[in-house]
Amino acid sequence: MKPYTVREWGELSHGDAEGQIPEHFADRLAAVARSSPFAGKGGGGVLEHRRHSLRARGVVGILAARGCSLEILPKIGVVPEESVERQNAVIRKRLIHMLAVTLNLKVELGSMTDLDWQQETLLEILIRIFCDKLTEALRKGVPRRYVEQEDDLSALRGGLDITRQFTRHAVNPSRLACRFDELSEDTALNRIMKAAVVHLVRLSRSPANHQRLRELAFVYADVTDTPPPALQWHDAVIDRTNRAWQELLSMARLFLQSRYQTTTSGTGMGTALLFEMNKLFEEYIGRLIFRALAGTDLTVSLQGGRLFCLTSEDSGGGLFQTKPDIIIRRAGAVIHVIDTKWKRISSRIDDPKQGVSQSDIYQMMAYAQLYHAPRLTLLYPHHHGLGSEERVHARHPVTGHEAIIETATVDVVNGEKMLDRLRKLLIAEKTLTDGVA
Repeated sequence: MKPYTVREWGELSHGDAEGQIPEHFADRLAAVARSSPFAGKGGGGVLEHRRHSLRARGVVGILAARGCSLEILPKIGVVPEESVERQNAVIRKRLIHMLAVTLNLKVELGSMTDLDWQQETLLEILIRIFCDKLTEALRKGVPRRYVEQEDDLSALRGGLDITRQFTRHAVNPSRLACRFDELSEDTALNRIMKAAVVHLVRLSRSPANHQRLRELAFVYADVTDTPPPALQWHDAVIDRTNRAWQELLSMARLFLQSRYQTTTSGTGMGTALLFEMNKLFEEYIGRLIFRALAGTDLTVSLQGGRLFCLTSEDSGGGLFQTKPDIIIRRAGAVIHVIDTKWKRISSRIDDPKQGVSQSDIYQMMAYAQLYHAPRLTLLYPHHHGLGSEERVHARHPVTGHEAIIETATVDVVNGEKMLDRLRKLLIAEKTLTDGVA
């Protein structure tokens, strides 16, 4: 399978030259992209299929079709002087870190070399992490649970199923309709793990991953084959006896039915594992802020609030509900509202608006009115054009309100002391009126 890589909002031209994609491969990948829930009206929400190129949009991940795959990486502000391969390696590493935080995964990346990050695609790296975690868990034994069984036996085992006994064995009392519990590996959790392994065997093109997946499939030989749509996710019980499997269940969900990804597209057409960067960035920052402020007198709500902008005269109900990404409270009072935006703000000194959209400002104005927050922040990803350090770039008083709207950036490439940096950004040492732009 021929792999291709493109950045978010970047283009991959058609052709047979190095760095180009043959047109028949482009057609196949575009068809898979159009089947995604992110495709939107017109089908161009993931890939724009232009006359001479494919153009990625604000969705990242992997598209796989017959004979080819396309890796779409986020447009993160890496060091421009480095090689493309090295930049892509850094981006893959940071994207997987974002996924790990969002999905509550403990991912150890130290065993992977720089060469691994440069040569393997995002999909193969995720498969490798899954294989490592599953192998480690299985070394402690395959999880088993008592499963209710029914069988017709010559001696009583468990309890007697009276209804079945007198309908099926009324004329043959030598057989007893028994109902009993039996310790079994054929559980909902193991069926999900097997389905994930089987699914990834079809997707992986790495010989090392393929070998490990086949070895893992052998472990689940006695577990019932279940197609992904028929899996009973609600029956996969995680308790104190198998808590280590929570992360594996999250990864299996990511591969098989995650809220981020598409399903298999048609018969043999292809598959996709896709992430909408706006949503991923929002959840990533929200979870990090929740951790950063743990142990303080501040409480954090993600996608909370839900106050309405208007009241219906007819019904008295609310209209136009608001859902701020992050609300920070002290003693129950809202002191800070944050909305994340996966956009690049401008570094031009002659642009006082910094490229911030008017609709985003209107949104923050509504939050100032409804939540009475003295501080409101539009938080963007940092890039090198803004300088070497993330910071609050501008503060503006809201006309008619005792509130400040500020623009700030956070460097998602730099993973060092991320919680400390966010804490410093959120718990400002100065008063809100200091340094107002």
